[in-house]
Amino acid sequence: MSLLQEIQRLSSEIISADQLEKMLTQSAAGGAPLRVKFGIDPTFTDVHLGHAVPIRLLRLFQKHGHLPVLIIGDGTARLGDPTGRNDQRPPLTEKDVARNSATYLEQIGTLVDLSPGASEVRQNSEWFGKMDFFDCLKLASASTAARLLEREDFKNRMRENLPVHLHEMMYPLMQGYDSVQVCADVELGGNDQLFNLHMGRQMQERAGQRPQVCITTPLLMGTDGRKMSKSYGNHVGLNANPNDMYGKVMSLSDEGMGEWFRLATDFSDAEIAVFLSGHPRLAKDALAQSIVGGIYSVKAAVSAADAFIQQFRNNETPADIPLKKIAVGSYALPALLKDVGLGASTTETRRLIAGGGVRMNGTVIQDVNYLVQIEADGEALLLQVGKRRFVHVLAN
Repeated sequence: MSLLQEIQRLSSEIISADQLEKMLTQSAAGGAPLRVKFGIDPTFTDVHLGHAVPIRLLRLFQKHGHLPVLIIGDGTARLGDPTGRNDQRPPLTEKDVARNSATYLEQIGTLVDLSPGASEVRQNSEWFGKMDFFDCLKLASASTAARLLEREDFKNRMRENLPVHLHEMMYPLMQGYDSVQVCADVELGGNDQLFNLHMGRQMQERAGQRPQVCITTPLLMGTDGRKMSKSYGNHVGLNANPNDMYGKVMSLSDEGMGEWFRLATDFSDAEIAVFLSGHPRLAKDALAQSIVGGIYSVKAAVSAADAFIQQFRNNETPADIPLKKIAVGSYALPALLKDVGLGASTTETRRLIAGGGVRMNGTVIQDVNYLVQIEADGEALLLQVGKRRFVHVLAN
């Protein structure tokens, strides 16, 4: 399979495939490696497998001798990108962005070689942090309000009479300007980023550069079939421990396996067809071990599979439950679950409680107003969310 065919296998759309083929041919004939841009805003503390689809495509380019240009959007994160939402995403503080950026680099580094020379890692505050008000006005002149309001989520909000803020309309321009700053030959992004990737082409042409090739990748659905999101609790984080990662993949529906095999593993189409024609549990085991092995190691994947069998076939509680120590006091259960890492938000933990997915010392708790008493000399409480996530809680 040629590089172009491998790229097409992981892509939804290439604008344009003819241009990309020409650039790849020129590079293979002794031309410069392509500068392949991927930008990600450090809006949370972890990267999940949905984000990893374009990152795996970035790794494919790197494998064939091209240069990944990773942009950590510490400037755009402080603005707040509303992608896929019907309201504006809250901007983050400088401290939040710095903390998240460090974890992003660590997690992305499990998939792509980020060492100097192998990749170029940039932060877009390098150029946005130097701009004054008149520079921003110049950036705003690169497009029109009518053009920016063609973006799908903006159109939806206008249709529903919801506000579209002026500063949000700057986001596509900022992402496009990133491409100008790093002279990108190719930019990667999810399907929901197509408008922004087109903006990069437009701004590069205005700057006298060759317009980048835009490659979008499918959005990997979460384990429950909805969009992968921390707020839904259906994501698989790249920083999850091997056992939790394996267990989450095993909770995937049988119908979702085909897309996960294609987007999250390196198996060929023929190998995937063989897995899917067999027993669903064996196919899911192969999928889970491939994902864990790709991020950690084959040994870690096998160990996670063994732990899963031990825990769920034999109904055993895992032996390596983490211990969290907190101050003595009374805690609302939703907030406590979030504080000890068993939920991304109190909204999520309240939903889990109401749905019967939370146990305390083996007893299901469905009262979202339940108060947990942490006493100085009390025994450790065992909190459980779903079938795989456990934490012991003890007073400091």
